[in-house]
Amino acid sequence: MIRRDCLRLAGGAGLTFLGEVLRQRPVCAESDAAGRPGFGKAKSVLLVIANGGQSQLESWDPKPDAPAEVRGEFGAIQTAVPGTLLSDRLPRLAKLADRFSIVRTISHEDLDHGSALYLSLTGEYHQRLSSNPPPRPVDQPFVGSVLKRVRPTDRFPHTSVLINGPGLVPWEPGPGQFGGFLGKDFDPMIVGDVSTDRPPVPGLTPIDALDSARRSERAALLTSLEDSGASVATSYSSRMFDMQALYRQAFEMLDRPEARDAFSLDQEPAALRERYGRHRPGQACLLARRLVEAGVPLVTVMWNHSNRGQDRYDDPEEFGWDTHNDIFQVMGRHLLPKFDQSFSALLEDLDSRGLLEETLVVCLGEFGRAPLVALEPRFAGATPGRKHWAATYSVVFAGAGVTHGSVVGQSDRHAAFPATTKFAPWDVTATIFHALGIDPAGHYRDLTSRPYLISKGRPITQLYS
Repeated sequence: MIRRDCLRLAGGAGLTFLGEVLRQRPVCAESDAAGRPGFGKAKSVLLVIANGGQSQLESWDPKPDAPAEVRGEFGAIQTAVPGTLLSDRLPRLAKLADRFSIVRTISHEDLDHGSALYLSLTGEYHQRLSSNPPPRPVDQPFVGSVLKRVRPTDRFPHTSVLINGPGLVPWEPGPGQFGGFLGKDFDPMIVGDVSTDRPPVPGLTPIDALDSARRSERAALLTSLEDSGASVATSYSSRMFDMQALYRQAFEMLDRPEARDAFSLDQEPAALRERYGRHRPGQACLLARRLVEAGVPLVTVMWNHSNRGQDRYDDPEEFGWDTHNDIFQVMGRHLLPKFDQSFSALLEDLDSRGLLEETLVVCLGEFGRAPLVALEPRFAGATPGRKHWAATYSVVFAGAGVTHGSVVGQSDRHAAFPATTKFAPWDVTATIFHALGIDPAGHYRDLTSRPYLISKGRPITQLYS
């Protein structure tokens, strides 16, 4: 379809037809990616987002020989992999270090949460570098949205599901988590807090008096009402089309019992739910495993829904990784014990079920923390913390052919800058598509047929060597 053809189409019905034609434009086949290590090893990808900027020095890259003002109050412990150290507040993960790999030289130039989260989830810098912009319809799409555009699944009603979301920065949803210029139809399915007794997805409980035939009749009535409004104002039509996408997804969920059951955490043994932790991130990780098992190609866990730390919240359940002050109290008593519990449970559970072999697990934040402990007077708190730092930080990968127990890249002696080859968020997104068997150097088309690179990065193939 070219512009001349577009002009020949008259009226709203013609434009609707054009939109449907362009939605079906396939991805462009490209290079020799299939011959590279790790290509196509994953059936699913599971992202765990440490919203707020997880400190590399207090987690994946401790520096026990650095000066006290750099290394901080925590120690370092040996792991199951000789020579690899983790924070002493991650004992369970230290025992599992032979099941994952750490990339210690992720680096970029964005120093604020909103735009850096956007970068992490899209692989593209935001137009407003180091800022907290709201989501916009012209944003680059989330990696799960691109995946739906390139290769939508038929195994589940949704190609991408975001749990414990959307991620807040700090009180409003941050950019990069949505369909962007691809439209609402390409948003991930967003599920909020799943740690309560309420159903994770309200409205999925079947009504006995409403069988499949009656639901079909209601869907047909809804379609006829929408068709009768096709000639109304464009602004209204846009909202109507967004609602049509949501209605279609909801009807599909209702008609597929196996999809509804995937959200039923009460089907899990009580002991396993306790192992994950009865808190928001723990139960979100458990639901993520269930969705991977159900066939969702990309599952994202917003490990903490808000990025802000204790300076804005009294409830530890609300604490994020933005630990400008009181970093050792907040991380030592709250964040790291929960993270060690839930992330280790996720890896063990996936492995014991044989799912880790076909699932790429990626744990990342939008950046790390500064290699200097200092009190920031502009933030609440009585003891020092660490500022934002993007010059180097760590991202963890596991499963789907990733080498067990390796460390890719080395930071300098203060975990401040890369000492070896550095990588960037766009390389992480390229690795995700590569693992799913999609060439990141290929293209997809937006709804007006303009081509876009799937990813500007290159897969981190060192993870597979």
